[in-house]
Amino acid sequence: MAAESRTEPGLRDRFRAQVRQEVKAAALRQLAEGGPEALSLNAIAKQVGMTGPALYRYFTNRDSLLTELVIDAYGDLASALARAADEATEDGGARLTSVVQAYRDWALAEPHRYRLLFRAPLQGYDAQSTSLVEASQPAMNVVLNVVNTLTTPGAPIPEGPASQFQEWMKRHGVEDIPPAVASRTTMLWAHLHGLVSLEIEGNFTSMGIEPTALYDTEVREFMRSL
Repeated sequence: MAAESRTEPGLRDRFRAQVRQEVKAAALRQLAEGGPEALSLNAIAKQVGMTGPALYRYFTNRDSLLTELVIDAYGDLASALARAADEATEDGGARLTSVVQAYRDWALAEPHRYRLLFRAPLQGYDAQSTSLVEASQPAMNVVLNVVNTLTTPGAPIPEGPASQFQEWMKRHGVEDIPPAVASRTTMLWAHLHGLVSLEIEGNFTSMGIEPTALYDTEVREFMRSL
């Protein structure tokens, strides 16, 4: 009996983890079909075979569920970028191209999750909370490290932004990255985010443009600026 009782917490933990995953999977389906506004805990509860009140034992409210979905998405994006950087064994330019392609591929495969990362999903939801900002950092770190291998030491940056980027990196424990690298990485991300956002919303399609060449041009122009 003693041995059996010792196993019960482990079984309960595994069951709880399984239910939480089923809930999140159902929530992602809702997001894909109707966006954050369509997210309904009661509808999710029915899909996973439980009552609404029972679901609150796993997620206290809709915001807590959204927060976990955002953190999971940031983690998946970071993993995709890290794999791309590791698999590109050629020069730094090839690694950057691979990371940019992985960023685009992930967004196209998971547009509902991409939107969840870079839009406030619901009115009143704090999309810039500490936990979400921290969750976003690993993906940025991948790109920072790739750009750092390409940037000439001592590259100039205006004094004001330099101090801001230094403070930003200090807050997130980023070491050995010059402010110029952080500045250029941020600009690269801003440009890529613009391209990806237009693509997943169908703007290039409506224009009759296949945007692959635009991404290629962005990488070439960025490399030329280093």
